[in-house]
Amino acid sequence: MVREQIAARGITNLRVLEAMGQVPRHEFVPAELRSRAYEDGPLPIGHGQTISQPYIVAFMTEALDPKPTDRVLEIGTGSGYQAAVLSGLVAEVCSIELVEPLARRAETDLRRLGFTHVKVRCGDGHLGWPEAAPFDAIIVTCAPEEVPPALVAQLKAGGRMIIPVGSQWGAQELVLLQRTPAGLEKNAVLPVRFVPMVKGR
Repeated sequence: MVREQIAARGITNLRVLEAMGQVPRHEFVPAELRSRAYEDGPLPIGHGQTISQPYIVAFMTEALDPKPTDRVLEIGTGSGYQAAVLSGLVAEVCSIELVEPLARRAETDLRRLGFTHVKVRCGDGHLGWPEAAPFDAIIVTCAPEEVPPALVAQLKAGGRMIIPVGSQWGAQELVLLQRTPAGLEKNAVLPVRFVPMVKGR
């Protein structure tokens, strides 16, 4: 998977490639889909959600340029796979999932597999995790129509955010943002298709 689906498509960060090779992806998919865990595509994980394609996980992780001292906020825990990959690259991952059964399952799986410096909470990703802010980096794995202001506010000066933005029914772009002294720099880096970012009730 790492050699043929990720490195062959231009992912060059050796730390990211190593982290992708160390996380057992099959542990994060439903038992009936484990034979397909390393395929080049997303898979359903229940509740209308998916585990992202391995290349997209690697692409987004590399775009964040994660540092060993970073504290990262993830919006959309899902299966916990992206958080597991990040946990091998940064000091701490705080991950938020709106769907409570997914949050509980991801937290259980991450703990069982030894990914101990990932914190999972059930909540509305639009609001971020203000009491744990600010963050060096933010990764969003579901698509809002616009970048939530609360997430921008929780990003450190110099911090990076990777987020898919766009309509559930139309075009979506993966956008890389950086908070600079001059303001927020935005660059669209890849057309994508993610599940929509839903607000909590």
